[in-house]
Amino acid sequence: MKKTILVTGAAVRIGREIALTFAKDGWNIIIHCNSSTEKAEALAKEIEENFDSSAKVVQANLDKDDHVERMIDEVKSCFGSLDAIVNNASSFYPTPIGDLTLKDWDQLIGSNLKGPLFLINGLIDLLKESKGVIINMTDMNVGRGLAKFSIYTAAKGGLLAATKVLARELAPDIRVNAVAPGAILEPPGSSWSEEVRNKILSAIPLGRLGTEKDIAGTVKFLVDSEYITGQAINVDGGRSLS
Repeated sequence: MKKTILVTGAAVRIGREIALTFAKDGWNIIIHCNSSTEKAEALAKEIEENFDSSAKVVQANLDKDDHVERMIDEVKSCFGSLDAIVNNASSFYPTPIGDLTLKDWDQLIGSNLKGPLFLINGLIDLLKESKGVIINMTDMNVGRGLAKFSIYTAAKGGLLAATKVLARELAPDIRVNAVAPGAILEPPGSSWSEEVRNKILSAIPLGRLGTEKDIAGTVKFLVDSEYITGQAINVDGGRSLS
């Protein structure tokens, strides 16, 4: 029986690369998206045409409780089983103190913490049946104090803490780990100047930005590693050393 993986935020960027990595290994892929429906459908078609895999698209806004509830039902009906969840979907933007809004809180907490936790909560029975794996995408900046990103960092910090709690709570049936990317890609809709790029590179011991493949390879390693749980791996070229 083929294994099945749910990747949230899988239509573009890192999520897309994770989905393709598992498709190459013959997994069935559940592609979650919010607004990138056309790209998600195109990825599903690409997977089914090029790999020995099936792919289905589930659309939901993780900020909205009713969307998450509907998504849980749809995921359960996709393939009838679930072996892994990668909580990759994320909102990311600054929220300077003095300018915080409840909308910012709902969006950043929803996509980065509340949505992932309630997805796990609703799909826990399927994961127990398969002795599955959960991978949460956090951020190497969680412990460093990223100025002007208090809500985002609080959400990612909460997800990191929840990773360790769930690893203990769900063992030995389910393994739970986290991947914490460093400088991988420019934020959506923005472009780094040469000065900014050089400043970032100067702080990375390995001397280059990471790629989507670096993250996807780490996710695959953790899914395959049967004696690792409760861990967070920084994939940052050594940036967190400084």
